[in-house]
Parts: sequence; C-alpha cells; structure tokens
Amino acid sequence: MSCRGGDFPTSLWISLYPYGEVKTYFFRKGGIRSLAISKQQKKEVIAQYADWLKNSGAVVVTEYTGLTMKDMDELRGKVRESGGEFHVVKNTLVKLALQKAGIDFDESQFVGSTAMAFAFEDAPATAKAIADFAKESPFVNIKGGFLENQMVSAADIKALASLPPLPVMRATLLAAIMAPATQLVRTLAEPGRQVAAVVKAYAEKDAAPEAA
Repeated sequence: MSCRGGDFPTSLWISLYPYGEVKTYFFRKGGIRSLAISKQQKKEVIAQYADWLKNSGAVVVTEYTGLTMKDMDELRGKVRESGGEFHVVKNTLVKLALQKAGIDFDESQFVGSTAMAFAFEDAPATAKAIADFAKESPFVNIKGGFLENQMVSAADIKALASLPPLPVMRATLLAAIMAPATQLVRTLAEPGRQVAAVVKAYAEKDAAPEAA
C-alpha cells in the first residue's frame, strides 16, 4: 500500500507468523514503525494458537529476551527435531486462545517476551530440547507450561525433560506388560503339554507289543 503525505506510511507490510509472532510494519522516512493488526487478523492468530494448543501433548512457556536470531533458529531446529515447534507469541492473544480452550493459566507466565514450544509428538523430548538449551543460554528462561492442558510449573517442565524419550518409555512399558503375560501363557500351556506327553506315552506303550 502506498500513501502520500509526510505523516503517512509509504508502504505497508503485515507479517502474521514470523516465528509465530504477530506484527504489522510500515516503512517511512526515518525508520520502520509497527501498526496494530485488524480484528480479523487477530482472530486468525488466536485460531492458530488454539490449534497448536489442541494438538500439543505439552507446552513449554519461555522468556527469550536477548536471544539472537541465530540462536533462535538453532533452538527452533532442536525443538523441530523432537517433533515440536517453537514460536514467539503475543501475550494478549495467546491468553485469549487459552481462555477459549478453557485452559487455566498463570498471568505471570505471560509478561514480557514469550515464546512457546509445542510438543506435537514427544513431550519429554521437546521439554528436554528447551531445558538443555536453557542450560547453555542465559537468554532462555523456562516460565512454566502445560501438560495435557493442565498448568504446570517450571520445575514440572524440568522434571518432564528428565524422562526418557517416548519410544524408550513405550518399550519399557511394553516389556513390563509382556513379561508377566509371557509367564502366564507358559503357565496356562503347561497342563496341555503334560496331557500331550501322557497321551504320547500311552500311544508308545500300546504300540510296543505290536512291534514285538
């Protein structure tokens, strides 16, 4: 969009989802300034946040003040490897999305810069990706989060991060379930094997005189 006059923007650019963030910019002499987005655009962003929340087994809420774009890209890559996504969010809009979803939240988690990791596949792995990065970077701080739509603390997220990855937990659980089941099958099958052995013994005994 182009406008005339010193107090109007010379061009306008709306970016809804750069790293999940909602910003509207206009370019004019003297620099770049931001504009408020429209109600329709806000609805679209809230709907996007709601979709991420709905499809996440866990959500990690972080502060990222001071994080460089390079580090942001690195962190997003690590979260993506875990089967999740990492997005900068607008506090007012994400709170509306949480309210719409009926999820209780702590207002203190949504003050200042906020970015959220959405665990779409493996909650422990995504939490670990954030926790490990936060250990190395002073610019990433875990505020708290959500587990199965229930609000949890930063300590809970760190505890989640200490769990084995989902495939390992599944294998461990399966082994725990299968071990007694295998023993049970053997126990149930044992009388049948004993009966078969007795029948075989009698058959061999009856056949012995004929062979003689």
